[in-house]
Amino acid sequence: MEKTITITSTKGLHAQLANKLVQITNKLDVDMKLVYQNVVVDAKSILGLMSLAVPHGENVQLIAKGNDAEKAVQEIENILR
Repeated sequence: MEKTITITSTKGLHAQLANKLVQITNKLDVDMKLVYQNVVVDAKSILGLMSLAVPHGENVQLIAKGNDAEKAVQEIENILR
């Protein structure tokens, strides 16, 4: 499953949001990648997510595989928007 999401937080993808993403992906049966400007990182890696330095208003692509892929994408979409 793939979905493009716009980062609406005025701080962009900051540490607190990255931590929430990691918590979601670790509790569910999902292999989640986040793509920004052709750079792909594992959504279970807070350092990987922070290294993207995604600013406010930019789009990221979620790529999810696994039994909980749809649920994970939905939960992540809820916190990033």
